[in-house]
Amino acid sequence: MSMTSNILKLNIFAALKMMLFPMAIITVFWKDQIGLSLSEILLVNVFFSTANLLTEYPSGYVSDRLGYRLALVIACVFGMAGWTAYLFAHSFWDVIGAELLLGVCYAFISGSDNALLYETLREGGRGELYTRCDGRMAGWAQIGEAGGALCAGLMYVTNPLLPFMVQIGVWATALAVALSLHEPKADKGPQITSHLSEALRIGRYGLTENKLLRATMVLGVLLGLASFYPVWLVQPFMQQTGVPLAWFGPVWAGANLTVAFFAYHSHRMLDALGLRRICLLFFALIVVAYAGLGLTSMVGSFLFYYLLTAMRGLQGPILRNFLQQHATRQMRASILSLHSLLFRLGYVVSGPMIGWISDGKGLQTAFLLLACVFALLLPLATRSFLHHQAAAGKETG
Repeated sequence: MSMTSNILKLNIFAALKMMLFPMAIITVFWKDQIGLSLSEILLVNVFFSTANLLTEYPSGYVSDRLGYRLALVIACVFGMAGWTAYLFAHSFWDVIGAELLLGVCYAFISGSDNALLYETLREGGRGELYTRCDGRMAGWAQIGEAGGALCAGLMYVTNPLLPFMVQIGVWATALAVALSLHEPKADKGPQITSHLSEALRIGRYGLTENKLLRATMVLGVLLGLASFYPVWLVQPFMQQTGVPLAWFGPVWAGANLTVAFFAYHSHRMLDALGLRRICLLFFALIVVAYAGLGLTSMVGSFLFYYLLTAMRGLQGPILRNFLQQHATRQMRASILSLHSLLFRLGYVVSGPMIGWISDGKGLQTAFLLLACVFALLLPLATRSFLHHQAAAGKETG
């Protein structure tokens, strides 16, 4: 009963953490209410990512040592503080302050909820269901975000701060859910004499010693970045192509429902296509999406973005399952957080450049450039991932 109850609560928490009412209008809010340029908007996300990056791996390590439930409770407190700060934001630096709090919030969530799901299933003797349950949890998350997006535009028109007010209540509810979660009993690991040494050892294991983990994280970072840049660029692109503001909420909801659908069915598609064809599908979806966004400028051109949300839904549960399989209880959240840290580092390095190109050369030029970059890098990362996955299969087979 505790396993079923915990999974249900984790699904509810996933929906709440992604029920981001401000998200569907956040870029418009930054532009029209705060007065930020596109390059400043991308820079805001660099500050968010930097805060997330600096606390990502430490929060994962703390989660492994003190408990996944406690990490989620801490995340909820930071989430409430971050969205409250938006109620008083009037400048670039006010926005930065709010985003720094939210960056810490999502660092504590990252890895903790997925690791808690894996350990819950393992404690119940059903570890083989992880990919399916992870996909469903991701589906709940995107349904939650879609639900928030549906009425975000109406809220924004009524009062630009209303989505942020409602968001504080969402995080208060998430806190109540987190407090009710069951923490599976941890296996007794080796005695730790230095937490710093242990954290460094886990990092070394994930980045150098275990080649499959490293290859999985590199591929995951590229796929994550491919679906992340347009989150901040598609709203200005929709304005540029004449999409009415009233459509923004439903369009954002549709994008998140697409993620939910493909995450929910990711295990079935993996079984049907196999790992190699799934990787080829990732490549095709990314390149076609960016090429379409770069070469067309019709009202419906935003639909190419849905190809990226489909890819996002597919790759998350599949790659997280590989990461979980090659991590122990004592390092599970740390490895997932290390993966997220690499993703954030990749964005911190590349995000401002994409913003400057978008401001200086136009959004479509930026999209075409991204199509070329991913067309070059993805085959290399995919080849390494498949090679090490095949080698690991032979060792265990």
